[in-house]
Amino acid sequence: MVRVRVVQHSGLRRRALRRRVLWGGGEVLVTVGVVLLLLVVHQVWWTNREARAGAEREVRALERAWDGGGGDSRTAAPDATATPEAGSGAGAGSGADSASESSPPSTGSPERSAPSPDWSQAYAILTIPRLHLRVPVAEGVGKGGVLDKGYVGHYPGTGQPGQAGNFALAGHRNTHGEPFRYINRLQPEDTVRVETRSATYTYAVDRTLPQTSARDGSVIAPIPRSTVKPGHGYTEPGYYLTLTTCTPEYTSKYRLVVWGKLVSMRPR
Repeated sequence: MVRVRVVQHSGLRRRALRRRVLWGGGEVLVTVGVVLLLLVVHQVWWTNREARAGAEREVRALERAWDGGGGDSRTAAPDATATPEAGSGAGAGSGADSASESSPPSTGSPERSAPSPDWSQAYAILTIPRLHLRVPVAEGVGKGGVLDKGYVGHYPGTGQPGQAGNFALAGHRNTHGEPFRYINRLQPEDTVRVETRSATYTYAVDRTLPQTSARDGSVIAPIPRSTVKPGHGYTEPGYYLTLTTCTPEYTSKYRLVVWGKLVSMRPR
């Protein structure tokens, strides 16, 4: 006797529904993956491309202004004792990097003073030969106005180039030009040049603090010294340069610090 298998229509419908759900879920996952990939490409590649191009244009503009001797407001260093606009404080962070979340200490008079500085406008050029880096320096360490433009930012309240004290700078390590991505490769005696309208200041790398707290604001003090990692820093007044960025890469949890000392000054 032949048995005939009875197929329930409800079972067929359930299987078809499961297939549709799985297919739809797969399409959603693929779409989300593509969107995330595009976001990563934009954040890592496009922001670097745009920021680097903008920084290069600003370097050329500074050079033209200095060579022409014009009255461009970028030819003078901002007043180190002035108060920057909102968003330019020391707490500028990002998923890529920032510098320090502590307010920098006040220092003495600047190399040159501008009565009404534009906090997002560059006034110096930072050159690090070992890293093949040449980028503009602007006042403040806010992301939108300075760091995200591919510039290096000067901590308001710290010294200016060539001053006694500490000329302290911050830069992105990843994305938006990432000018400080490889400062961990700097070695003692590597040179770092800072050009202004009036002079070129050469610093020699002296010490590196591989990792410290984001709130270790004393690393940018006039006599830079870590309060989190005792033994790192200085105890005597001098002419210091401090470079800060985030570590590890693609995080903003800790700070990497490189210190240098002024070794020469050459008028333009």
